[in-house]
Amino acid sequence: MSNSQYQTYEAYGPGDPYGAVYDPHNAETVAYGVQVAPTPTPPMPMPMPAPGAYADTYQPAYETPAPVPATVPRVAGADRRAARRRKARGSERADSAMRRLLPQALVVAFLAGGTTAFVAKDKAIELTVDGKPRTLHTFADDVTELLADEGVDVGAHDVVAPAPGTALSSGDEIAVHYGRPLRLTLDGQRHEVWTTARTVEGALKQLGVRAEGAYLSTARSLPIGREGLTLDVRTERAVTVMADGRSRVVRTNAATVREVVEEAGITLRGQDTTSVAPGSFPRDGQTVTVLRITGTKEVREEAIPFRVERTADPSLFKGTEVVEQAGRAGLRRVTYSLRTVNGVRQKPRRIRSEVVREARTQVVKVGTKAMPTSVQGADGLDWQGLATCESGGRPNAVDPSGTYGGLYQFDTRTWQGLGGSGRPQDAPAAEQTFRAKKLYVQRGASPWPHCGRRLHG
Repeated sequence: MSNSQYQTYEAYGPGDPYGAVYDPHNAETVAYGVQVAPTPTPPMPMPMPAPGAYADTYQPAYETPAPVPATVPRVAGADRRAARRRKARGSERADSAMRRLLPQALVVAFLAGGTTAFVAKDKAIELTVDGKPRTLHTFADDVTELLADEGVDVGAHDVVAPAPGTALSSGDEIAVHYGRPLRLTLDGQRHEVWTTARTVEGALKQLGVRAEGAYLSTARSLPIGREGLTLDVRTERAVTVMADGRSRVVRTNAATVREVVEEAGITLRGQDTTSVAPGSFPRDGQTVTVLRITGTKEVREEAIPFRVERTADPSLFKGTEVVEQAGRAGLRRVTYSLRTVNGVRQKPRRIRSEVVREARTQVVKVGTKAMPTSVQGADGLDWQGLATCESGGRPNAVDPSGTYGGLYQFDTRTWQGLGGSGRPQDAPAAEQTFRAKKLYVQRGASPWPHCGRRLHG
């Protein structure tokens, strides 16, 4: 057994059917002496070796063999040595080829791995910006990085789907919808809203506005630019109109109640009006009543009350008031509107007023002087008994004829002659007693013919 890594085979003569020699360029012989029948080829003539040396029998298959004289005999020992030399040279050539191919294989393996990583990072993405799609390849890891790489700026009112920050995979679809300001007046109410729709019709759908039967200030197909749009929308509403004993339901997108009444075929004449302001916006489900009005005007004269002005007078006793200037009422002329609504007369309404005569203020002097209670010659009499007899002890008593009044039943002329003011029944009880004493000093008990005797018990 040879120590070489290759098995050495024994060469046989040309007449032996197993006499094959291992050829690295046409290797039909397998290890351990098992032979696969080769394709029959004619034996090649061998050159004669020089005397005292072995002949080199190795020859590459691609070289054309030189003709060998048929008369040269084969030597068994020389064939065996030549086979061993050919096998050794084949092993050296295989090792040399392996050393040359190994660096190239390593480079190819490195390039193959880098290419695989390069291909794995690349992603095919479909990006749609404001309705314009395009397919691109990117190494971005998420949506935010992709938009930054593509120079797509996103504002607070813009919408990105999927959301910024979402991780990307090949085949993903990214959509960017720009926000547009919409100055919307909807059924009389003003709103400032944002929409990502690119047309008026799309914006109405996005906002949930019913466009069927509605009034639009612009065409539904009108594009909405990035700068936005001003839009007036009046949706269709059902309004009930009551007039002349009949009820009518009108479906309308009118802007005012007056327009709704006209659409119902009702004419307002003269002072006719509606239960809600004719210029107001009609609401869905609202009931509007037409008011048939007839009316006239009426002028009335009304008194203007005078003021009373009181001033203090130290020359008059306390409780005494003297009218220095009598008051007089003024006069005002007032014009009223008298209306009948649907046959029912309404409360008069004042529409104009003018003063015909100014009122005159009444001036009254009010006494502040302390009232004396003593009159010489009369203090010891029974004045309470006299008052009880004359008036029942009531300071404000007045006889049935209206001539006499007070505790002691003075007539107005006598009262004022004693220094009293106004009517005696309006003066305090102490003042009435004081002036009764003065009258007694002047005339005795004669002013009270029936009750005078009470003064002396």
